Amino acid sequence: MLSWAYDSRMIKYGLLGAIVIAAAGVLDAQAPPSAYPQLLTIFAEWRAFEEPPRLGGGVPDYSPATNARRLAELGKLQARLQAINQAGWSIPQQVDHHLVRAEMNGLEYHLRVLQPFARDPAYYASIITGESDTPAKEGPVIHGAIKLYDYPIWPRTQLDVIQPLSPAQSAELATKLRAIAPLLVAARQNLAAANARDLWVGGVRALEEQGAALRTLAMRVPASDGALASAAEAARAATDGFAEWLRSEAPKKTGPSGIGKEQYTWYLRNVLLSPLSWQDEVAILRRELARAGASLRLEENRNRQLPPLPVANTPEAYAALQEKAIPRYLKWMADNRILTMEPWMERALRERTAPYAAEADRNFFMQATQRDPIPLWTHLYHWWDNMRIRVAPHANPIRREALLYNVWMSRAEGMATAMEEWLMHAGLYDESPRSREIVWIMLINRAARGLGNLYAHSNDLTMAQAAEIHVTATPRGWMRRDPLLGFEQHLYLRQPGYGASYITGGRLMEEVIAERARQLGDAFTLQRVMDEINQAGMIPPSLIYWELTGDDRMVRELQAGQPLPPR
Repeated sequence: MLSWAYDSRMIKYGLLGAIVIAAAGVLDAQAPPSAYPQLLTIFAEWRAFEEPPRLGGGVPDYSPATNARRLAELGKLQARLQAINQAGWSIPQQVDHHLVRAEMNGLEYHLRVLQPFARDPAYYASIITGESDTPAKEGPVIHGAIKLYDYPIWPRTQLDVIQPLSPAQSAELATKLRAIAPLLVAARQNLAAANARDLWVGGVRALEEQGAALRTLAMRVPASDGALASAAEAARAATDGFAEWLRSEAPKKTGPSGIGKEQYTWYLRNVLLSPLSWQDEVAILRRELARAGASLRLEENRNRQLPPLPVANTPEAYAALQEKAIPRYLKWMADNRILTMEPWMERALRERTAPYAAEADRNFFMQATQRDPIPLWTHLYHWWDNMRIRVAPHANPIRREALLYNVWMSRAEGMATAMEEWLMHAGLYDESPRSREIVWIMLINRAARGLGNLYAHSNDLTMAQAAEIHVTATPRGWMRRDPLLGFEQHLYLRQPGYGASYITGGRLMEEVIAERARQLGDAFTLQRVMDEINQAGMIPPSLIYWELTGDDRMVRELQAGQPLPPR
């Protein structure tokens, strides 16, 4: 009898692919008894271990002594993982081993290099007001963060309305809010030696935003709910006090915030499992910035006789534009068999329709969306990824939920960004040639911001200088010196690899499609391969490449780069 792993490969690769795999000797029925259950056991232990111990009031303990102890304990878990005998394992099972290894490496990196608890004041902004379009909140996120959108008092989507809390929900939220004040007391101790200037300055803004969110929350709490109102007020006061402390200390901070080329490369190859280096990413982003810039000018020349796209300058015009765009986009996707369409896809888009923005408040993405919403909808393939995780979670427990430490980064952001250009080439804008210009401008923007961030991580540029590249390289004045600019550059400085992943992840995913198409020959369809990619789950492109093609080339290309400091 063939195992589940073989059956899934039959579905994924087809009969011919299954025969090839069988001939290669990875058929479970021909292999020694598998030690794969050991991996699942260690995975469960690891996920429990990853949560740090708590101090009084539920505050996570990031003290140096606790971190040193956890690093030693992590080493034992890593040794056990490495010792598992993988003989006879299927490719998907070997991929799972790499995923657990990557997560453990992520914690090691946080404890030894990134150290957000000791370098990054924004790490202590524990209120999350909006659901990310990625599988989990981007960047380093403190343990026990409060997701306000989990409570009906704070709507999750555009289609939701504010609802009162149940007594149980009110008590739960009040308990979480009461942890903010002692958390920020511990933060002052943990950050005592911090000297990363740009991270510190960015932290001021993050805590100011938390204070504003808590004031909004307080206005929504009914006067009759005294316990929650008191907890929200205490959290706000502690947040405002912490933000003021950050502001007062900021002039004393003079050190660099980037982690350096070697440690950046180590993170790419050992946590994100990307077969690239800092230098590789610089080369790719420079190339993509030039390619997109030249392509935009060629596009503009081709369209020179056409009128510019009109801008929806009233809420009514914008609503009409969106109402026309969504069904057109969905119909085009279905007619062209890009991927298997699901009944929930329209709702996933309508839930996330961006609100109208007046010209003075129009950030980069709204400059595009209020001309044609579809280019950004192609990027918001994200929301289909996220909905798929909710309505059809992966059967494998290792892949069922978002991988820790942003291991999903290159697949999520790379795929979403690449979709913009892929669908353009597939004919999405044949009836709206000027919309193609938007696609190239979005690619220029992402290449410029990622390139600036790479130089910020190598400490060749400050965050402000990286932001200047971001603004000046983006055409038509669409990228302003506004809160979006500050948010993006700060996030990418806090999280190595993120700024470039939009571009580099997409290029890696193109290798997946190209090689799979070569293998399938006349049997290739885009829908088939896109469905295979989705079935693999939110895992790094290098592992998707291996699982779909049977070729471990990208995995073999993963090399450690410069080692981390000694334990």
